[in-house]
Amino acid sequence: MAQQIKFDLIDNHPEVLKHFQVNKQDRKCQFWKRNALSTDLYSSDVLTQKLDYIHDNPVKAGLCQLPEDYYFSSARFYLQNKNEFGFLSHYDGDE
Repeated sequence: MAQQIKFDLIDNHPEVLKHFQVNKQDRKCQFWKRNALSTDLYSSDVLTQKLDYIHDNPVKAGLCQLPEDYYFSSARFYLQNKNEFGFLSHYDGDE
């Protein structure tokens, strides 16, 4: 996702990209704050659990009735095979 954001900024808003530049060995730009509480996705079960959690958040927040109803969610991609954003790919590589 960060790569897609960076590419979009380079193409469409190069003046904004400078706000995300960092002086790190492993990257030149950073879009998200580093989080020491991050979870390693060491198995497909853990990945699926986290993906379900993310998809259910808008429902729990009352923003929609079903995960696939929330516009900014990848739930439609996984549940209905709709890739409206154009850059999604299935985590297991089969789809």
